Amino acid sequence: MLLTSTLPSCSDELFDKQPLDAVSDATFWKTEKDASLALVGCYDFGSYWATGDFFGGMSMIYLDMMAGYGSEKELIPDVVTNGTLNSAYWLTSAFWGNSYRTIARCNNFLTQINTINISESNKAVMIAEVKTIRAYLYMNLALYYGDVPMPTKVLTIPEANTIKRSPKADVWAFAENDLKSSFANLPATRPTSERGRITAGAALAILGRLQMAQKKWSDAAATYKRIMDSNVYTIDQNGFAQLFRQTGENSREVVFAHEYLEDFVGTVMLQYLYPETYGGWHQFSPYNELVQAYECTDGKTVDESPLYNANDPYANRDPRLDYTIMIPGRTSFKGVRYEASPTSTSPDRITRYNWSGYCINKFMDPTFSGSLMNYGGNFPLIRYPEVLLSYLESKLEAGDAIDQALLDATINQVRGRTSVAMPAVKTTDAASLRTILRRERKVEFAFEGLHYYDIQRWGTAATELNRQFTGMKLTNSPATYKDFPVDSQGFYIYQKRNFVAGRNELWPVPQSEIDINPGLTQNKGY
Repeated sequence: MLLTSTLPSCSDELFDKQPLDAVSDATFWKTEKDASLALVGCYDFGSYWATGDFFGGMSMIYLDMMAGYGSEKELIPDVVTNGTLNSAYWLTSAFWGNSYRTIARCNNFLTQINTINISESNKAVMIAEVKTIRAYLYMNLALYYGDVPMPTKVLTIPEANTIKRSPKADVWAFAENDLKSSFANLPATRPTSERGRITAGAALAILGRLQMAQKKWSDAAATYKRIMDSNVYTIDQNGFAQLFRQTGENSREVVFAHEYLEDFVGTVMLQYLYPETYGGWHQFSPYNELVQAYECTDGKTVDESPLYNANDPYANRDPRLDYTIMIPGRTSFKGVRYEASPTSTSPDRITRYNWSGYCINKFMDPTFSGSLMNYGGNFPLIRYPEVLLSYLESKLEAGDAIDQALLDATINQVRGRTSVAMPAVKTTDAASLRTILRRERKVEFAFEGLHYYDIQRWGTAATELNRQFTGMKLTNSPATYKDFPVDSQGFYIYQKRNFVAGRNELWPVPQSEIDINPGLTQNKGY
């Protein structure tokens, strides 16, 4: 089943105030086929220009940019963590609004599914899917906004305009209970005709994220172990880069993905990603601090490794660096070298726009020849490496014994894939392993939307986002270089983030919602 349509009875208001120009529930809900169409509506996560949600590829990149992975040409995600965020900002308001629109669809589905004649087995699967979608949204809403409204049914207009915020702990408890009751009713795998629909593994992976956010380490470890023991997923040995192209979208490494389809429900993501040299807008600029996080090929950091050459800082590095980030003078795409030097004539030279010199390489699909505004490649939201690294982290934080066998079954599976082949981790010291593990998550999942979640639950956002960020290497003689501001290593001094501790840990409740419902309180500092 291709998840591409919308349910006509969906609401334009956040808590499902029924529109007058759509099919009503009384006339729509008649058969099991109607239920299937309504289910498709719950999977309508947006396409093409859609952003500001917890499902889309563009939104996931925005989340990582907010979390200190880079900047954007128009500074759209930067605003969230640069000290200027306010309650009228459209992007954080969009995450709120789009989430509640989908929750309204889910609540309507869960009410109406009981009014028609449908097989109990199919009904149980559909309910489990919809509850998983709703739980995923409530998990994220509470993570980013704290206390949030938690409608569990379709609301009347007076109810929607007076609903209060529920405590974050209650929202997470509700989501956790829904996920626990759902995964057992979901299939382990799906046939091709049902590609994109939630599986038991996807529900468990979301449950694991939620349990980790709550620091329920032993529970999270048990949840992730269920996925590992299912033997459904594996580390793909066909190449790291292809996982983020159309050729790899059906990989057994992908646990859950946002499904796109060219000419029907495509995405404009490639138009934003491609440098101008290749016909794109070069919208995103990774920070050099992410570049420097990639280890050298001996498994040591750039501060420790004898392989690191300050005059050639991109050589002898974890192969995932080249797979993930376009480096000026080094990266080629479709036979054309990417260049950003300020002395070049390249349309991507850093003097033209607010650019760092780097560009995102992950998701750049050389197999695609269509319109960059109509890409049909899926965006992976959960991959099996997350399961393995999260299992290890949960065991570590639970205080369980860590041995080489556990390392080899988890982090070394991720690092050891054929196309990466980084040295195995051998330390079992908790503090050292924690540092390695956090770095591994950073480089493995770059631009997949996971880092903001990580630094929020680690409590490191204020530290990581109060700093000077740099861009590309401009000179090997920084002491005498005068053309552009550079640091002591010759990297371009680019941008500074000013995350406000005590305020920016949470996003503001949209002021437009408080104007409608004065019963909604605002987060501190907004």
